[in-house]
Amino acid sequence: MGITVDGSVTGLQADIQFNPVGLAASSIQASVDANTINTDNSSRDEHLKSSDFFDVVHYPKITVKSVSFKHKSGNNYIGKFSLTIKNKTKMLDIPFSVTDKEGVASFKGTFRINRLDFGIGDSSLVLSDEVTVNIIAETAR
Repeated sequence: MGITVDGSVTGLQADIQFNPVGLAASSIQASVDANTINTDNSSRDEHLKSSDFFDVVHYPKITVKSVSFKHKSGNNYIGKFSLTIKNKTKMLDIPFSVTDKEGVASFKGTFRINRLDFGIGDSSLVLSDEVTVNIIAETAR
């Protein structure tokens, strides 16, 4: 319906072993706590956490695990990841950038998923099937 809803998910736990000069040996595994969904609307958040959408009681974690990485240019990469939501796993390419400043590596990426691929809600005339996911993470080098 042309309305965009922003939100966040917290509780990030990650094991990041990323080396730009050793991509073949690099890996990223991460998860977030689905129960931390926050769209600044408590009624909507509770509905999103329910069995109608994320079913956080049965599927408390959203996880990603790298399969491979390719260098694009500069500090830009593309990773092939398995993304698991509600016990459904899909392979997808996630473009991201890495910057290193004063011993802190910052990772930023954006990708899109079809929420129906993961059993999040049903077909709807009101809700878009496509969801844009922005990732921002920092780790000490």
